[in-house]
Amino acid sequence: MSIQHSSKEVTFADDEFIVSKTDTQGRIVYANRVFMRVSNYPESDLLGQHHNIIRHPDMPRGVFYGLWKTLEAGEEFFGFVKNITLDGGYYWVFANVTPDIKEGKLDGYFSVRRLAPIKAREEIEEIYNEMKEIERKHDRGTAPEASWSAMVDKVKQLHHMSYEEFVINLFNKHR
Repeated sequence: MSIQHSSKEVTFADDEFIVSKTDTQGRIVYANRVFMRVSNYPESDLLGQHHNIIRHPDMPRGVFYGLWKTLEAGEEFFGFVKNITLDGGYYWVFANVTPDIKEGKLDGYFSVRRLAPIKAREEIEEIYNEMKEIERKHDRGTAPEASWSAMVDKVKQLHHMSYEEFVINLFNKHR
């Protein structure tokens, strides 16, 4: 299903959290009411779907490359993500995705998302635009890794910190 996107921004309160859980393949097994309300999806349309059902086409694929690379290493991921709603609107979140380990085995992933501060979004959108430009210059197979690597290198060079430190600092600075 292809959703037509619009410029209609959907927002939610600073003290609300969007929470979901996926299986190891990224299929949604739990979605809280805030997630359903903000994304405009009923629970029945979310459960069993891959989490990328809400991936906005404005997002560089490299961010998701970094997310999966981080999760596959058993680490938690932090990042800013623009999502699309069922009716084509969008919403920005600051996401924390964590592997869910049960009895020593990976059982899936928890994702807790907060409202992304506007100033932080403006900064990250500049970076994401650069990532998308890098992706346009590469073939589909190498584009995500190329844009992720370029962004990580640039953050380290300009800000003297890791990507994770950068996005956490960006969130905290503007909230």
